[in-house]
Amino acid sequence: MPVPFIMPKFDMDQEQATIISWEKRDGDFVKFEETVLTVETDKVAIEVPSPATGTLARITYKDGDVVPVTTIIAYILKDGETLADLPKADITPPLSKPEVDSVSQSLTSAQATPVAVRMAKEEGVDLSKVASSGDKITRRDVELYLANQTPASRVAVAATPAARRVAREKGIDLENVAGSGPRGRVQSADVSKTAKQIPASVSHGREAEVIPLTGIRRTIAERMQQSFQQSPHIALTVDVDMTEAEKVRKRFNAQAEKLAQPRVTVTALIIKVVAWALVRNPYINASFNSDSISLWKDVNIGVAAAAPQGLVVPVLKGADTLGVGEINLRLVELAERARENKLKLEDVQGGTFTISNLGMFGVRQFRAIINPPESAILAVGSAVRKPIVIDEQDRVEVRPIMSLTLSADHRVIDGIVAARFLSDLVTGLESPSMLLY
Repeated sequence: MPVPFIMPKFDMDQEQATIISWEKRDGDFVKFEETVLTVETDKVAIEVPSPATGTLARITYKDGDVVPVTTIIAYILKDGETLADLPKADITPPLSKPEVDSVSQSLTSAQATPVAVRMAKEEGVDLSKVASSGDKITRRDVELYLANQTPASRVAVAATPAARRVAREKGIDLENVAGSGPRGRVQSADVSKTAKQIPASVSHGREAEVIPLTGIRRTIAERMQQSFQQSPHIALTVDVDMTEAEKVRKRFNAQAEKLAQPRVTVTALIIKVVAWALVRNPYINASFNSDSISLWKDVNIGVAAAAPQGLVVPVLKGADTLGVGEINLRLVELAERARENKLKLEDVQGGTFTISNLGMFGVRQFRAIINPPESAILAVGSAVRKPIVIDEQDRVEVRPIMSLTLSADHRVIDGIVAARFLSDLVTGLESPSMLLY
């Protein structure tokens, strides 16, 4: 019997995944646990291995499709099996982000299952017209209703929410778009194709490349908006004399060169000092719950990094137990995998505090938005050489000065708590030997 190839569930709260690319095609021979496709959750891109050895058959979804978890996306034919052995096709349409104003819903989740509600929104179905086979309207009930309907009887033009959004952005009338989706439903690709055939003057006289807000990019937007709206941010800034830190880093780099290891970055040194300070200030290493505050025992520091799919935050677990050399090695490895879009789900989970360093781009100071469910984030600017007074005799020297800005959730962190944490950071960076005290 052919082996079903399902869209796996990588996380507890995951409901769907976007297919980035198929590495294999229909008819290709695949081995057990060989990578067959790459998908993107709302957190990271993940390679999906084959569940068995055999011939890949009946690939149901294409690149870019959003597929519910546990859905069969293909089959693996074992030795001696043919296409005739495949079960009757039962394809679930790919999902799109629902739009509240695109569908009229007269029933609540109390009268229908969540899956049925979601499917009705995606298909433009009024649940009040769907007959229930039990206590609640189920997905099967919606499917039976759809089987007896035509697209025109559900909405004026059957189209995915993404297609409607793109149509609005490009000024396209959906009546003029031929749908290529299930039951003639208009897809976003159909709208884009139609837009290319229309002169720019018809589309408000302006041309633009429209990039759909999907996957990780959408998640970033939603989480940052949620964070800034729900968490009362306070921001405190301090300047740090990096003279001693630079001397220490030079000694570390001399040792790294002897061991044929990568040069120690400023970020690695900052991570070590931040981990030390978090142990001393547990309310910074915390999360806000609706009726409680979690003070995390683990010190897991995330480092904001650029990746092809957008901003990602790889996490260094147990940073307080690592030396600077080990932190640097792990940081280099995570950054390389982020650039290659090969981070694993566990690489971006479990963070308790985040560092965002833009100093290498010449940014001197900035405020970062807290990465929920964490309660604080540290923004690191560039070290700029400035003349400063260094003693009571008013002697002036040119020193490397770096700005650190802490954004904190005021529901968890009082101003004095944030100030003490920053004071410890200054101490640790200006006098690194204090970490041994």
